[in-house]
Amino acid sequence: MLKSLWNRYLPLLLSVGVGVGIASLPLPHGLDQKAWYLFAIFVAAIFGIVSKALEVGAVALLAFAVATVSGVLSLPQALSGFSQAVIWLIAVAFLISRAFVKTGLGKRIAYHLVVLLGKRSLGLSYGLAIADLILAPAIPSNTARAGGILYPIAQSLAQSFGSDPETGTARKIGSFLVKSVFQCNLITSAMFLTAMAANPLAVKMAADLGVELGWGAWALYASVPGLLSLAVIPLFLYWFYPPELKQTPHAPDLARKELALMGPMSWQEWVMLGVFFLLLTLWIAGSYIELSPTTTAFLGLAILVVTGVLSWDDVLREKSAWDALIWFSVLVMMAGYLNEFGFIPWFTENIKVYIQDLDWTLAFPVIALAYFYSHYFFASNTAHVSAMYGAFLAVGIAVGISPLLVAITLAFFSNLFASMTHYGTGPAPVLFGSGYVEVKAWWLLGLGISVINILIWLGLGGLWWHFLGVW
Repeated sequence: MLKSLWNRYLPLLLSVGVGVGIASLPLPHGLDQKAWYLFAIFVAAIFGIVSKALEVGAVALLAFAVATVSGVLSLPQALSGFSQAVIWLIAVAFLISRAFVKTGLGKRIAYHLVVLLGKRSLGLSYGLAIADLILAPAIPSNTARAGGILYPIAQSLAQSFGSDPETGTARKIGSFLVKSVFQCNLITSAMFLTAMAANPLAVKMAADLGVELGWGAWALYASVPGLLSLAVIPLFLYWFYPPELKQTPHAPDLARKELALMGPMSWQEWVMLGVFFLLLTLWIAGSYIELSPTTTAFLGLAILVVTGVLSWDDVLREKSAWDALIWFSVLVMMAGYLNEFGFIPWFTENIKVYIQDLDWTLAFPVIALAYFYSHYFFASNTAHVSAMYGAFLAVGIAVGISPLLVAITLAFFSNLFASMTHYGTGPAPVLFGSGYVEVKAWWLLGLGISVINILIWLGLGGLWWHFLGVW
């Protein structure tokens, strides 16, 4: 009993100890006391998230309480995060994604693509990748897309061909499909502002430093390198982690059977499809018609509720939306006040000393690669973005890199860096836990894919961004 309690609360005690330890250090020269105490609370919160001391929302709530009770932040200051439009965007997007799952439209799209592309194992991987790409703009949980929609389909396909880790036949086709679903999910997450929960957090931090990045601009900048990555990565896996089964002539028949069981599209699916296209249209055109992405998301949610596609109980039961609302609000608020209290400018000036003599063309890859590969130490995209995005962006701007260039690079890398480990993002433990891919293969393939993605996004992506006038 005591041992289980100790194991449960040890990470929490360590998190508190980290915060107290930092707060007890002498105040650095040129820094306000409140900024230093808020930094201590922030680091303790990030440590708690990384070590899984408690759920992310619970850690954020504890940080909120400590910051207000200690007087570091007033209650109005601490609550200010809940008024941020970008936070409500992600919360409402979670609610809209529930409709995709509830209506079955997401699975229907995936099965139709299997029918079209599924006669070969490589075609199956591309079909699942395209399905993820289609669903990504409206489903901000990469775990929900990869783990809740695409993995069950990939698993059923693998088992239909006799590929099961329990029988020693994982490499027949299942290993290839599972790894492909995971890696392509990270790419689609990088391609849309609303495709991964921490993306809006990066946008808000960039805005605090004077860099504006809207939904349409994000999608435009990510389109060319993202599509190339989606084309290359399944092919890389097919060459270096090949399935034993190259031909899958029965996969389209299996998909047709599943579609037959689903029956014709229901009116709820038609409404969901219409709302999906409406959201995409307004998100893309939002900057021209002065309609914010958050307003558009609320409009889509209202249509789904009024038409009965989502009931109010569905809205209330979507825990992920309300969980995201709480922890996003707290993390965004703390990050904002770290900047306002002077910590980020102080940190930037101190780091700038070490790289200020470098030309920006050298400083840029140093910052980008350090940010990317430091994800080996993180078990959450959100924790990594919260801890490092704002600071690295500020340093990049301070040494003369184009603000927009470094902002979008770090934002895209905030998804792609999860390719390397089996714990780096939500879908990783879900797909790794299936048993289809061994740890050694997961890490080695992930490292290779990380290099390919960096070359594509900084190489072709850099040329694309230059063409668009980013730098």
